[in-house]
Amino acid sequence: MTGNARAGLESFPPLVVAEIKELACELPATTGVPLSRWSCCELARELAMRAVVAAISAATVWRVLHRDAIRPWFHRSWIFPRAPDFAARAAVALDLYARVFEGQALGEREFVVCADENTSIQARCRCHPSLPPGRARWMRVEHEYDRGGALAYLAAYDVHRARVMGRCEDTTGIGPFGRLVEQVMGAEPYASAERVFWIVDNGSSHRGQRSVDRLEGQWPTLRLVHLPVHASWLDQCEIYFSIVQRKVVSPNDFTDLDQIAERLAAFETRYNAVAEPFDWTFSRDDLDKLVARIDQHRAA
Repeated sequence: MTGNARAGLESFPPLVVAEIKELACELPATTGVPLSRWSCCELARELAMRAVVAAISAATVWRVLHRDAIRPWFHRSWIFPRAPDFAARAAVALDLYARVFEGQALGEREFVVCADENTSIQARCRCHPSLPPGRARWMRVEHEYDRGGALAYLAAYDVHRARVMGRCEDTTGIGPFGRLVEQVMGAEPYASAERVFWIVDNGSSHRGQRSVDRLEGQWPTLRLVHLPVHASWLDQCEIYFSIVQRKVVSPNDFTDLDQIAERLAAFETRYNAVAEPFDWTFSRDDLDKLVARIDQHRAA
């Protein structure tokens, strides 16, 4: 911190510094301020309006909050598990990630696959070609674009072998998901496996007991495992999709749907050549602690 910045902070007594932090930790709406979250400029303005200080700069507010890592301009979303069978269903998936099912270790010819669907990847052809980065210049992407349609990307991720098997379809549904299953189950080592556990969410393509009867009836070695409702964060295929979003899709600049399909297929090959299993750290112990915290919150 520079001498001028330190002097700016020292010109405010500790009580004022505490009030700045206290205001930053309040939700604006609770005090009638029509904001969803604070910025340094809005905090500085509100402090002056409340006569906490005669005047203060946004930069000084930032320095005060930076000392305690208070960032009111950021937000983090979360979801409260509401499914009554959340713990039981989540436990099955977590055990499979640890290569355990019903208390027994999985064998060498048993596999765990997570599957998911990206329902709409759009082809946005920019009106002017994107420009690569250069000296003192970021990559440039034209704001305007022409729409070239959208396709669905379905993928299955082998949790322990770190292998992705995907396909593009015009849309999602029972048919497209069935073709993904056929693509995976018809290839080795899954075709000759003793069991292949498919971990999926509750999307309409594979929801409920009907999907279990349909897929396990068609593929005797397949075991369909449904995650709890609103628990897609337990699906490791979501992690792969986030990688695709960052490395392949964004910024979206594709001439047509064929180019998207070709790019995704090429990325799968590139990814599979060097991929290692995700460092999954959320265990059964963590699940038990989470459920205990939820129970305490409900009891409060």
